[in-house]
Amino acid sequence: MNFMTPAEVAVAVCNAGKAKAEMPLLKLIAMGILAGVYIGFGANLATKVGSAPDADSAIGIFLFGAVFSVGLMMVVIAGSELFTGNNMFCFASALNGQASWGGLLYNWIVVWCANFIGSVLLVYIIFGGMYWIGADGALTAMGVKALAIAKGKLSLTWGSAFLRAICCNWLVCLAVWMAFAAKDVVSKVFAIFFPIMAFVSSGFEHSVANMFFIPMGITIANAAPELAAAAFNMTPDQIAAMYNYGNFFTANLIPVTLGNIVGGAFFVGGFYYYIFLRKSAAPAAQEKKAANA
Repeated sequence: MNFMTPAEVAVAVCNAGKAKAEMPLLKLIAMGILAGVYIGFGANLATKVGSAPDADSAIGIFLFGAVFSVGLMMVVIAGSELFTGNNMFCFASALNGQASWGGLLYNWIVVWCANFIGSVLLVYIIFGGMYWIGADGALTAMGVKALAIAKGKLSLTWGSAFLRAICCNWLVCLAVWMAFAAKDVVSKVFAIFFPIMAFVSSGFEHSVANMFFIPMGITIANAAPELAAAAFNMTPDQIAAMYNYGNFFTANLIPVTLGNIVGGAFFVGGFYYYIFLRKSAAPAAQEKKAANA
């Protein structure tokens, strides 16, 4: 076969989780920054496609989700460390006794921070290299779309953001799981495309993607608060109250990060560990009894 069975994938995931939990710090930071950048590239492309006049149509929503998938393709195929995928890898490996729980926390914290650095780095590179204000003195369509994406995410309730994040990383980790099963690049691309298209088109919440989407909205709003206010029939004070990093963390990034952990670690890593790797209590007791005989 040119793909691994689910049981074989479970073993490979746990082995990878152990390696991730023991990766040297500087290498982990560098690969985490790259993953933040790669997801940001996908998010920026989705923003561009989503700024088209027919973006709210069914095909527009599909294309928004479809093009975003390029980000995870680069993460998996080119190689980098993504917090959401590592929720699955390290949790399954720790449950299997390969990675330590301390190594899990080390990986998650370092990679989350590095993903944030990479995402915000790309925000400023793209913001400085593109035109956000048109010749008519108003925000461009892409600028309005970037603000609208951030506004929608910042307007979610804590519970809604958390639950959407569970669904998101359930699909993201399934994409990574299926990509692990594939043994050639084309198969990996197809394995990644459909779950990622599904999560983005469904409106679910991805913490690392939001590290690009929302800071881009904040950056545009801070650069042109009057134009942002005019675009959404808000006052500059309302724009300032919504588009800031404090609101970003408390209203979105914290609940989304926690929801992503639940979706990826428990519903993918935990379930598949239990199905394919956990030894039942009865055989374990019999082995112990035989060893003591």
